[in-house]
Amino acid sequence: MARPKKTHNPFRWFDSSPQVIRTVVMMYVKYPLSLRNVEDLLAERGIDICHETVRLRWNRFGPMFAAEVRRKRVQRMRSFTHWRWHLDEIYVRINGEMHYLWRAVDQEGEVLESFASKTRNKATALTFMKKLMKRHGRARAITTDGLRSYKAAMKDLGNAAKQEVGRWANNRVENSHLPFRRLERAMLRFRQMKTLQKFSSVHAAFHNHFNQDRHLISRTTYKARRSAALAEWQTPAA
Repeated sequence: MARPKKTHNPFRWFDSSPQVIRTVVMMYVKYPLSLRNVEDLLAERGIDICHETVRLRWNRFGPMFAAEVRRKRVQRMRSFTHWRWHLDEIYVRINGEMHYLWRAVDQEGEVLESFASKTRNKATALTFMKKLMKRHGRARAITTDGLRSYKAAMKDLGNAAKQEVGRWANNRVENSHLPFRRLERAMLRFRQMKTLQKFSSVHAAFHNHFNQDRHLISRTTYKARRSAALAEWQTPAA
């Protein structure tokens, strides 16, 4: 008779409860707070942890929570048509050197992909777009800025006819950079490119999960969606 498989508990060797760990990760990634800001806010709630513990918790559990949230959302999104993607890249300075964070959002502002690199040439654009298409399929139209790397990469992919470039056409993705920039300032910037890649991916999943477009819906609808998001948040690694 086969032995029953043991359920893996990711919180097994940690002295904090799963609820505290989820709260720590959510506060640090979702809000523009420093490690010590999170420590002070938790102390007000009667939770005594060090700011270095906050760093360890988000590094350990942030990617795990984000992967579970992303998997569920991608499965739901596959049943809908992707009307339009907006692609853009932003400058991120790491130890005095310029790096680039490539980001893609859909027509509703859902962050689809984040990719950190040292260059923004055709090869990097091609890698970024292949990752995006592997996870989300294809879109009817792709809006970009005037960077020629996009056009060259899309010619290789065979979808150059879908590219659209306009003066204000890419405002959707430009506005989506703002929450990430606020967090970047609170964190006093990044020191390694792998940390930039890790945090941008985790933040994208968290932002998609908790963003309810409250300026487009009534207060009652917003409260109901917020409660549903928080309830679902309690289940990523339960």
